Amino acid sequence: MQRSRWDIMASILRVAVTGEAKTHIMYKSNLSFRQTQSYLDLLLNSGLLRTQLREGGSSHTTIYVTTTRGRAFMKAYDNLKASGGGESFGVRKK
Repeated sequence: MQRSRWDIMASILRVAVTGEAKTHIMYKSNLSFRQTQSYLDLLLNSGLLRTQLREGGSSHTTIYVTTTRGRAFMKAYDNLKASGGGESFGVRKK
């Protein structure tokens, strides 16, 4: 079954709740590098994700963290799916 844009956005936001690097988001959300970059840009520009630097020895890694607004999006998305609505927006029932 093909995932909708909303499913993918919610998946990324869930992965990033505790803060994750781009590569981890890509693998855990089962996306290509190009798809991951496109969705991260969208979520960052929408204020649903933010970045921060994780320092580790001599290197720094950019991690992505779900914002309060992103958590609100996930809650609304979950409520819509649970109510059985949203087919017109590409949200599928389980």
